[in-house]
Amino acid sequence: MGFFISIFNEILIRPLFNVLIIFHNLVGNFGLAIILLTVLVRLVLYPLSAKAVRSQKELTKIQPQIQEIQKKYKGNQSNQAKELMKLYKEHNINPFSGCLPILIQLPILIAMYRVFLDGLDPSQLANLYYFVQVPESINPIFIGFLDLSQRSILLAVITGFLQFWQSKISLPVKPQTGQGSPVSSMMGKQLLYILPVITVVIAASLPAGPVLYWFTATLIGIIQQTYIKPRQIKTLINHDPGT
Repeated sequence: MGFFISIFNEILIRPLFNVLIIFHNLVGNFGLAIILLTVLVRLVLYPLSAKAVRSQKELTKIQPQIQEIQKKYKGNQSNQAKELMKLYKEHNINPFSGCLPILIQLPILIAMYRVFLDGLDPSQLANLYYFVQVPESINPIFIGFLDLSQRSILLAVITGFLQFWQSKISLPVKPQTGQGSPVSSMMGKQLLYILPVITVVIAASLPAGPVLYWFTATLIGIIQQTYIKPRQIKTLINHDPGT
């Protein structure tokens, strides 16, 4: 176990920690350094997020075909799975691609938690690379009142609201045929309210540093979804067989 922890530290935690300190040295503010690091991480993960969104859009467009297969092979789960995988292959869709960004972001969130705590611990500055300047001090106060080393209920609630907003605009657009997956719709609506509550509970138990990362990452996700959603609707309209 110690070997894997060391690998995780060297591959993820230590590089992120050094980038955080580099940003801090550039802007002279720990909160701004967290925001810049968050933007960088989101840019690196953007290709995966974009691929997941494209798969979601394609899945939305072929919902009528999916329902036909489910209805035709209702009593034969094996043949239903084969036909669905065949359909996904025809449209170049990976039905599990939507889970990949979440699976990748989870260890990053864990690493970020350690990074932000280490950033406020002077003893951890010994882990900086030789070419990174050691800061004289790091002030945890952001925008005049937010102590990033302490828990912040206000930031946790705001982050939970942003999670609700992102979940709401991320719900797939139903095709104009009026058909859609009732199971998918039900799960989407449940997650719409469950995820924000989980977000608030977890964020309220963490120092404000990692929560600021969570807040910024969610806000960036909302901006991306706001840009993608109109294009998704336009694509569905253009592919509507009734138009």
